[in-house]
Order: sequence, then structure tokens, then C-alpha cells
Amino acid sequence: MTYPNTQLFINGEWKDAADGRTLAVFNPATGKEIGRVAQAGKADLDKALEAAQKGFETWRDMTAAERSKIMRRAADLMRQRAGDIASLLTQEQGKPLVEAKGEAMAAADIIEWFAEEGFRVYGRIVPSRASLAVRQMVLKDPVGPVAAFTPWNFPINQVVRKVGAALAAGCSMLVKAAEETPAAPAELIRAFADAGIPPGVLGLVYGNPAEISSYLIPHPVIRKITFTGSTPVGKQLAAMAGQHMKRVTMELGGHAPVIIAEDVDVALAVKAAAGAKFRNAGQVCISPTRFLVHESIRNEFATALAKHAQGLQVGDGMSEGTQMGPLANPRRVTAMAEFTRDALERGATLLSGGDRIGDTGNFWQPTILTDVPKDAKVFNEEPFGPMAAIRSFNTLDEAITEANRLPFGLAGYAFTRSLKNADLLARRVEVGMLWINMPAMPSAEMPFGGVKDSGYGSEGGPEAIEAYLNVRSVAVMNV
Repeated sequence: MTYPNTQLFINGEWKDAADGRTLAVFNPATGKEIGRVAQAGKADLDKALEAAQKGFETWRDMTAAERSKIMRRAADLMRQRAGDIASLLTQEQGKPLVEAKGEAMAAADIIEWFAEEGFRVYGRIVPSRASLAVRQMVLKDPVGPVAAFTPWNFPINQVVRKVGAALAAGCSMLVKAAEETPAAPAELIRAFADAGIPPGVLGLVYGNPAEISSYLIPHPVIRKITFTGSTPVGKQLAAMAGQHMKRVTMELGGHAPVIIAEDVDVALAVKAAAGAKFRNAGQVCISPTRFLVHESIRNEFATALAKHAQGLQVGDGMSEGTQMGPLANPRRVTAMAEFTRDALERGATLLSGGDRIGDTGNFWQPTILTDVPKDAKVFNEEPFGPMAAIRSFNTLDEAITEANRLPFGLAGYAFTRSLKNADLLARRVEVGMLWINMPAMPSAEMPFGGVKDSGYGSEGGPEAIEAYLNVRSVAVMNV
């Protein structure tokens, strides 16, 4: 599919920015400009906010069945268009086509689940202590227009989790998607538009992130903020929202530990962990990063993981057979070089990778480091790339202590054949999502979010919809 120029979506119409400004979009496999995206200014944001308020007033008064019908139609359109959408996503973000199509198809599942869960936004009747003539009701109403800020690594997935929950609750939403990857989220919004969503219920803008966030968050039309991105930026936005008493959902950075117990099937653990590690070239907030391996199997595991990494076919995501695409932007290449250099200077051993591939595009070798000291940068800051850092442990308590050492608490992984170990890990590893003996398998019906500095709130399960609802108490006396 030919890569398009991407417009803003305001009040049910696709349009250029009022002042005509645009930003360049680059293909990370070639480094070449492939299109432009409209850059919203204050005039565009004012129109989008006015539309979001009117859209909310329409959408909140529709029944759950009416909203569900439109959402399910949008899900059907996403499935029908998944191949074309995947082509756009790969061209702008780099991930292999099979991963891009999987992201588009998963979006349809998420929309569908929230479309049905919207039927279960229940209040309740509470018996009165004072009199049978008093009826006490707990009502749940949509909070209002929402501003959503989403990243470039999963430009469809990170938008649809927010949109699905907000629409199911009865909210309107104005999405500020990533300028580096604009076409894929635009196609998601287009599916809703073509499904018949009323004007203003969904809006889409692009532009300067700091300017847009500083304008939208304090604005009286916006009643809730949802953000996916780095912890430092998330804290800034949450602080801004707090100044204006705006509710927030924050899905922030992680540094996922992987605990490999001595009783594991090493081949199974390598296959599962490596699949999660090198998906989207490691540019995944829940990507496994700190590999804590029992001393007795450290060498066997590290050797097998390095062999797996060396066998991956790295290339343009549009090419058949590519298993790992380029990094999304040159910043990530610079970061990978710095993480590698720092680890080696501190005494780590490089088992595979550790260097850029070629001089065209943002390609980096899948990298395995072992004997990594605790003070290495890669063991303290999220690498957000195709890099696995290995360190050994002797007791499970020691591994759990290291897993919990950092302020992050988004995701974690563990491999063990012992039910006793699995129970201990489930209770003591401080993360919002823990997968044991398996790669990450998020789903719409399960909570998705972190603890500690990795965020606040959930973007999955019934909990996600609750974040978009006001709870009110109403008592009526029959007179």
C-alpha cells in the first residue's frame, strides 16, 4: 500500500492543519522521507476540543447497544483492512509485516471486547437504613472528554486500548498520536469513522508534544488524561493534571526482570524469553530485559540465547522472512551503542551482537551480554532495544530482591517447574503483570498496567472502563 500524507481528524472530517504546517515521516529501514503529517496548532486544537464536547454530549446519551453496534462494525473493518494497515505500520515503524498485521488484528479483538463489556457498566441499589420509602442508588456516568497521548512503538495497540475503554464507558476522546508513526493510528480512527461514529466522538491530532499536552491537559473541556510513554514524561503530565484535578491513567516505562530457576527446561525458557525479547526489536514496554539466571545453568542458558540471537534474520520489515526489523529511529541506535559500551567497560562479556548493521537505516544486531554488573546502565535504565543482559543468582530470594530493586514495576517473567516457586514469585515480584513459563500474552479482558514508577491504573479488563466513569450517589424519598 502506498504510504499517504496523514491529516488531522476533527469533528468527523479529515483536514490539513489550519496554518498548513507539516512534519516529515521517515522509513526506519531506509532513512528516507516517505510522507508528511499535519502539525496541529492552537486553532486546530480549539476546534477539536469544541467537537469533543459536542461529541461527548451525543455519545453519552446513546445506549450501550447503540455504541456497541458501531464499535463492532469498526472491529470488522480493522480485520478487513489489516493487510493494508500492516503495510503502512511497517513502513513508518519498522516491525516485520507479520507483527504489524498481528497488531491490527489484535486491535479488532480489543474493540470487540470493550464493545461487549460496555453492557456491564452497572450501578447498584442499596437498601436504606432510614426508611423503605428511600431508594438509594449508585450511578456510574462517563467522566467526559478525554485527552490521550500515545507512543510510536505500538501506534495502533496503544491507541485502541484507550479508545476501546473510553467509548465503552460513554466518553469522547481526542487522541494525540506519535508524529513518527502517524498513518497506522489514522487508519484505526478511520475504521471508527467509516463505522458511523458521530462527529466529535473521536478526534486525532499530531504536532509538538509539549505544546499540545500543555494546552489540552489544563483545558476545561478535558476531564481525564491517559498517557503511555516514559516515566519522566508521565510524571510531568500527571503533575500537570493534578494541578487541575484531572483524573489520569499512566502506562509508563518498565525494566522487566526474567527469573530463570534451576529446575527449568532451558530450551523452552530460551524459546519463550527470546520471542518476547526480540519482538518489535525489543522496543516494547513489557520487553524482558534483566535476565536473572540460576548459577548452575547460567552458561547453558546464555549460550543458547546467544545462538538464538545470532540466528535471527534482521532486515527490512517489508521483506519476506524478516524476523526483526530496524529500530524505529536513529536515537535508539545511539542508545544501543551507549548501553553496550557502558556494560563492556564495567566488565560485562559480549556473547553476540553489540554493533550496528550497515550504514543505511536503523539496524542493530540482537545483543546478548552476560556477567553484567548491577551498576551497568543496562541493569538500571530501560534499554528499549534488542538487548538482553544476563546476571546469575544462587537463591530465589536473591533473584526476587534484584527483580524488585528498581523503582519500575510494569512486567516480569519467570520460568520454573515448581508450584512452590511459582506461588512465591506471584506473591513477591512487584510488577503489574507477571507471566510464568510463557511469553507475554496480554488480552483485552486482563488488566494491563504497572505499579510503582511504572504507572497508575489499568488499560485492560473491567478495570479499564472504571477509570473512565464517575461514581455518584443518589437517594430519592417517595413522598
